[in-house]
Parts: sequence; C-alpha cells; structure tokens
Amino acid sequence: MRAVVQRVMQASVSVGNELVSSIGRGLCVLIGVSRDDTPKDMEYIVRKILNLRVFDDDQEKRWAHSVKDKNYEILCVSQFTLYSVLKGNKPDFHQSMAAEQSQAFYEEFLQQMRKAYQPDKIKDGRFGAYMQVSIQNDGPVTIQLESPVQQQKSKPEKAKAARQQKWEKKSGASNTAEEPADAKMEQVTEQLSQTST
Repeated sequence: MRAVVQRVMQASVSVGNELVSSIGRGLCVLIGVSRDDTPKDMEYIVRKILNLRVFDDDQEKRWAHSVKDKNYEILCVSQFTLYSVLKGNKPDFHQSMAAEQSQAFYEEFLQQMRKAYQPDKIKDGRFGAYMQVSIQNDGPVTIQLESPVQQQKSKPEKAKAARQQKWEKKSGASNTAEEPADAKMEQVTEQLSQTST
C-alpha cells in the first residue's frame, strides 16, 4: 500500500455538484492499493497514519503530536493512480489491484482506521467515482508512506533497472535494439566469464 499524507487546514471531496465529505484541521490521505497487498500492508499503513507526528504541541514544538493526539479528523480518498508506471509518456496501472477486489480491501482499510481511532473522525470519498478533491495544505506538509512488504517487492525491480542502465551506459546500447536488454546482458556476462577462464 501507498499513502500520501497531507496536513490540512481543511479538505473536502465532491462528486459533480454533491459534497460527499469534508473535514476541518487534520489529515487528507490519498490511498493506493497494489495488486499484491496483504492485511500486513494494511496494518502498517493504518498504524503509521494514526501515529505520524506532523502537528505542533501546545508550546509550538514541531513534529510533536499525531492526529490522534490532537483529536483531529482524517479524510481518506482512494487513488489507484499512486501505482502508475510510465510507458513512454502514458501511465499504466497494471500494478494496482483490480477494482472489485480493491474496493473490498479499501473498505476494510477504512474499518480498521475506525476501529483504531474514533469512527466519526474518519471520512471518505466515493470509491470509483470521478471526484474533485479540495485541499488546503497546512505548511505545506506532505509525507509519503509505503508498506515495508511493498518496499521489499520493489527492490529487485530497482536493482534490475540499475543493472540495465549501467550496461547501456557502458555499451552505448538502448532498449530499441532487437534483442531484449536482459538477454544481451546475460550474453555479455557469459562472454566475460568465458574470457576470464
């Protein structure tokens, strides 16, 4: 799971001309659900959102209190585009969880948020709708969260991209060649190992 947490003076969600939800001071949280997310990912994100210290205390000490400490509200908005991957200049969303499964997962996330905090303090948009989100960011303060399970899953992909980039820089090759870059990399590695023996 991914969450973009924004400290706000106020925030609201509308669909068309209908006001769906609004809050005063608190957090507006954009939530992305990956196709590989599990309850462990959910548990981590819930805990982090509720305990993230982004508010001042009574003596104006910064980064001292959480939304729970201040008794503020939280507006959650589902946003599958947080798991976009660019293909050229066009976003691709294949890493996002499928809509029906994602809705059930997201609704369970909201239930867990309400159980861990005060139910009336957790507000929501409208899943799957074309929404207009108004945010008065306070600071501005914006924190990005990602569950550790997802971080571990993304490491091999980042390492693979780094290896490919390094190889292309050395050889002057590009992904537009006929053979896939991975296959060429393997061939070069094999040739080097044979030469060294």
